[in-house]
Amino acid sequence: MALPLSDIPALNATLNAVSASFLTVGYAFIRRKRIAAHRFCMVSAFICSVAFLSFYLYFHYHAGIIRFGGQGWIRPVYFTLLISHTILAGLVPVLAIVTLTLALRKNFVTHRRIARWTLPIWLYVSVTGVVIYWLLYVAYTPIGAPA
Repeated sequence: MALPLSDIPALNATLNAVSASFLTVGYAFIRRKRIAAHRFCMVSAFICSVAFLSFYLYFHYHAGIIRFGGQGWIRPVYFTLLISHTILAGLVPVLAIVTLTLALRKNFVTHRRIARWTLPIWLYVSVTGVVIYWLLYVAYTPIGAPA
């Protein structure tokens, strides 16, 4: 049975939340020098993010642009969050691939240096992705969302 187009935004929010969880737990593991557990969490976060991106592109290819239905003070709040999220989301694939590649090549000095930027940006994008979903699909009625 195929996933209805209207269910993909909730799936994407879930993938973002799971990715954020893996990132957070993975960070805690590396602070405790539990390298194998850290590696598992970070690779899992990457897989969730790749799945998210695939579903996101599929959804917007078929659904087009979904317009925010909120009015009043929430509009500038939503769009400020959306703009910062979108700009940083464009960096995440490159940062994540570079950071993971450095780790796989055992270049841990550079890996750590880049990961100090990658982690907070990736975590911000994952968490704000969930908030944007909630604002767009739950708290306020979207305009042009597929049924």
